[in-house]
Amino acid sequence: MPDSKLINEINRRRTFAIISHPDAGKTTLTEKLLLYGGAIAMAGSVKGKKSDRHAVSDWMEIEKQRGISVTSSVMQFEYEGYCINILDTPGHQDFSEDTYRTLMAVDSAVMVIDAAKGVENQTRKLFKVCVMRHIPIFTFINKLDRDAKNPFELLSQIEDELGIATCTMNWPIGNGVDFKGVYDRETKTVLSYIPNGGQREVEKVEATLLDPSMDRLIGEANHAQLAEDIELLDGASDSLDPERVARGEQSPVYFGSALNNFGVEPFLEGFLKLTSPPLPRVSDKGEVSPFSEDFSAFVFKIQANMNKAHRDRLTFLRICSGKFTRDMEISHVQGGNKRMRLSQPQQMMASEREIINEAYAGDIIGVFDPGIFSIGDTICSPGKELRFEGIPTFAPEHFARIRHKDTMKRKQFVKGTTQIAQEGAIQIFKEPASGMEEVIVGVVGMLQFDVFEHRMRTEYNVEIINEGLPYQYIRWIDNEGIDPKELNLSSDTKIVQDFKDNYLLLFTSEWNIRWALEKNEGLILSEFNKN
Repeated sequence: MPDSKLINEINRRRTFAIISHPDAGKTTLTEKLLLYGGAIAMAGSVKGKKSDRHAVSDWMEIEKQRGISVTSSVMQFEYEGYCINILDTPGHQDFSEDTYRTLMAVDSAVMVIDAAKGVENQTRKLFKVCVMRHIPIFTFINKLDRDAKNPFELLSQIEDELGIATCTMNWPIGNGVDFKGVYDRETKTVLSYIPNGGQREVEKVEATLLDPSMDRLIGEANHAQLAEDIELLDGASDSLDPERVARGEQSPVYFGSALNNFGVEPFLEGFLKLTSPPLPRVSDKGEVSPFSEDFSAFVFKIQANMNKAHRDRLTFLRICSGKFTRDMEISHVQGGNKRMRLSQPQQMMASEREIINEAYAGDIIGVFDPGIFSIGDTICSPGKELRFEGIPTFAPEHFARIRHKDTMKRKQFVKGTTQIAQEGAIQIFKEPASGMEEVIVGVVGMLQFDVFEHRMRTEYNVEIINEGLPYQYIRWIDNEGIDPKELNLSSDTKIVQDFKDNYLLLFTSEWNIRWALEKNEGLILSEFNKN
């Protein structure tokens, strides 16, 4: 039986990702949650490109310049007895692969929706991933201090387009310049909105809808509209069902304004009560309980050069079971069950780090990596080896031939392309029998090329030449012992290898894929790398 401290520590963990379409206010909400946990003293302005303040979670230089998140950030803080791990994800679709990997490491997700725009394209894509993994989803409808859609319309859109039931935990009173606050449906009290620069949540006004002071507080028209809305909600909307929430079938909905710090604290308190401690994980040895005394974790993210002074490489681990202690011996399963010690485990506040002595199931920790770990790897207690489910690799959709301008920088070029590819930020390929003077880089979104070029220049001091290629599709050859040079392929199909020497084909169109399959009987092509 696990000891009581282990059980208590794991029970108080909450690990979740914040997801949204770009510019819905995801990073701003993250910062305000950190304010409540005392993790930061002042929130940065995500939009202020000329300002000295930037969002804590946006630590890359290119993120600060463009005012967007391009990589997932990990932050941990304490709040009212809970130990909270937040993973702030990129909203931009070009970096969605990083977000998908991050969602493999969490137990729930907070979906931020712009009240003026409703459900947007990236919201739909990210939601589908959550549904596939049965991740509980909590919704924060943001920017009520601006002109917004009718809240009933927003709820209908969430239910119709995302296919999930909703349960409103509070209800907005007006919007834009007429925004007066929210009504808490559980306590039947009003939280009135008074702009205060977002320094702290305003106090609740203890008043019921029948209170005569309500007309003065929110206005007679708003009072009448609120009474009508609440009557409709109480009669027609779903009641909260924690079991459905846990299965990802119902989403509790909160309204507020993250920029003005309004509705954030009630959301945080409600979310922490409803979301679960760390959940069991599926492995090749069956389901692994977080309360198992045997330690286990998996790699979901690798990031090079977080500390520019040391040019280091940090591997992010999601602890799935048991307790991790500094200098403990672990087994690296994909490394042939090699035994090793992780001597400097760290917890993160974006790019800031702190050496820790212990961590528990649900925690995200970083460990120094000399280049031995890959995304999806499992580490665990020696003699208790198992493998967690793999993390899928997305097929890139854009390709370019990349080479270095300065022939004297070949070593840095090889190091930079290899390390950035190991992070999963890009995929690199080579033509058979070619060296590393140039590589073919594949990305999911075009903006990844800009980030890659920026990082090569600033982190590895290498200027690169980027030559766009016309290919749109990539397929792995699954046949064993086949010589790709003997295949009957169209003239604009290219044979390449990944850096595990697997053969792949690059195609300019779906027609070329059909040609290859029709002209080469028995050829097996796959969209995903199975090795």
